[in-house]
Amino acid sequence: QVTLAESGGGSVQSGGTLTLSCAFSGPESKRWCMAWFRRGAGEEREAVMGLTNGGRTQYHSDSTRGRFTMSQDNRKKTVTLQMTSLKPEDTGVYYCAAGPDCNVGTFAQSTLYHYWGQGTQVTVSS
Repeated sequence: QVTLAESGGGSVQSGGTLTLSCAFSGPESKRWCMAWFRRGAGEEREAVMGLTNGGRTQYHSDSTRGRFTMSQDNRKKTVTLQMTSLKPEDTGVYYCAAGPDCNVGTFAQSTLYHYWGQGTQVTVSS
C-alpha cells in the first residue's frame, strides 16, 4: 500500500515562489512514476510535472516549463515541486500522484496513477 501526503501550499503574490513536498510511504519509491497534478476552480485536473527512473527523467507540461522544478529524494522518500515566477493561473489544489510507469507521452494521463494525496491549496494573487 502506498500513501502520499502533500504539504507546503499557501498564498503568494504573482511572481512569488512556493515549494510543495510530497511524503511517500510504501515500497521502493524510486520505482514509481511520480507526478504533480493540479485542479483550478471549475477546471479539469491537469498534469504539472512528472518524474520516473528514480527521479532521473523529468516531464514538464507546457504551462510550467522553465518555472517549475521537480525532484525526488529516494532516501527520504519525498518528492518536491519548486514553483517560481508564479502566476494567478497557477492557483489550484495540487496533488501528488504515484503510478507504476510513465513516459513523455503518458505522464499527463491521470488514469495511470494508482495513488493520490489529499491535495494542498496554492493561491496566487495578482
